[in-house]
Amino acid sequence: MTTVYIEPRPKGRPEGTPIEDYVVEDHANHVLHTADTQQQAIDWAKRNGHRPHVARVRHLNDKRVPDHWREV
Repeated sequence: MTTVYIEPRPKGRPEGTPIEDYVVEDHANHVLHTADTQQQAIDWAKRNGHRPHVARVRHLNDKRVPDHWREV
């Protein structure tokens, strides 16, 4: 199983700005899938044999720091 990361888009959006969609990314920031909701992104990742992770805190999402992420 490959670890993937579920992130809201657009990246770096100001607080209060709506989320347009969610992407499933690998460790190298390659987008594997785009979904309308976080749950759809998680479900897609699981169906395709990945281990999805989401950020513990919205703006702490460095993929090199395991404490920034939790598996769902």
